[in-house]
Amino acid sequence: METSVNQSRRSFVGRAAAGAGAFTIVKPELVRGAGRERLKAGLVGCGGRGTQAIIDLLTGDDRVEITALADIFEDKLENSMKRLKEKLPPEAAARVKVAPEQRFVSFDGFKKLVASDVDIVMLCTPPGYRPEHFEAAVNARKHVFCEKPFGTDPVGVRRFMDAARKSEQLKLTVVSGAQRRFARDYQETVDKIQNGAIGDVLATYAYWVGTPVIQQKARDPKWGDMTWQHRAWYSFVWICGDQVVEQHLHNIDVCNWVMNAHPVSVVASGGAAWRPKEEIYGNIYDHISADFVYPNGVRMSSYCRQYPREKHIHTNISELVVGSKRRSNCHDLGSGGGQDVRGGFQNPLDNPYVREHIALVKSIRGDGPYINHAMAVAESTMTCIMARESAYSGQEITWDMVMKSQLDLQPKQFDYDLKLDVPPLPVPGVYKFI
Repeated sequence: METSVNQSRRSFVGRAAAGAGAFTIVKPELVRGAGRERLKAGLVGCGGRGTQAIIDLLTGDDRVEITALADIFEDKLENSMKRLKEKLPPEAAARVKVAPEQRFVSFDGFKKLVASDVDIVMLCTPPGYRPEHFEAAVNARKHVFCEKPFGTDPVGVRRFMDAARKSEQLKLTVVSGAQRRFARDYQETVDKIQNGAIGDVLATYAYWVGTPVIQQKARDPKWGDMTWQHRAWYSFVWICGDQVVEQHLHNIDVCNWVMNAHPVSVVASGGAAWRPKEEIYGNIYDHISADFVYPNGVRMSSYCRQYPREKHIHTNISELVVGSKRRSNCHDLGSGGGQDVRGGFQNPLDNPYVREHIALVKSIRGDGPYINHAMAVAESTMTCIMARESAYSGQEITWDMVMKSQLDLQPKQFDYDLKLDVPPLPVPGVYKFI
């Protein structure tokens, strides 16, 4: 039975929130600064990234527990549980309290998780699902950790943006998986750039020149098209978005952060130089270069590439901002002496993958600044989609064009054995931007 003290406290917080024009609450931890209660989190998408996000969350705060998991594949969910027990220290592992009835395996499992008593919803599925899942979490008034990117097509990202506006109105905390925003040296350097440390910004550069991401080496004959495309999701545009959206967003987001703006136009080109025309490689490009223009005329040169890890293959994952006084790699003016997000950390609490979850919990509890990156990273996602669509079509794509685009890549039904044809690799001049 709830004590009279707790009843009174909950009633007081509810009246205070309503009086402030906020929203009626059921649990005090849904309001910033309302209490020190242990928070409950649930994960949607139990692959490697989602499982690691749980580890990072439990590492960052000892007053959070995991109480629900959802995935469309039972083996993914069970493997996640196994990895958590193996990788977490005993104290943290004890805070994984996912009862059998809180393990949801289906395409609609996210709805059951969102409807449970979790305070934080962690969205770590492939990005094609992000708009629908984020909208559901916001409508349920949950705080959200949301892996990037925030969609794979203009219709979906605009849906995400609508939910982002609602999350701001409700004062929900939304932390993105664009972890450079939580790397101390990046934070300090971007702040200094914006305050004139390198003079006027004249140009920006973004690079992710790396190696392929291939999740499956072969298709199990028992898998239907939809099962196969989920198992090998990085190879298919509808669920992945292509490299420029799924991966290169990290670098493009840094440039948008520095500029405190999104580009107004882009001209891009790309193709598949090495990816064989085999089922496993799907219908994404392996390189895209783009020339963006910001509202003030400053340009961003962007280049991403995924070639096999062979001898003499060049790699470069970085950002560069050229100012009228000097240039910066966006993390060299920080107090850590230029430690970037891919380096090692003696103290795990300095790792930006952990710091983003520390910031998430502090924002919810009111122990730190309020954070809602939903709209900012949604704009970066749309920036990346602009580049992809320009490369695919051969057209210049403007912000206004992509914000009006009717391109919707999502299937209209979902079933493990559903037949799902793969569109051909886009050919500029043949592919039509809509």
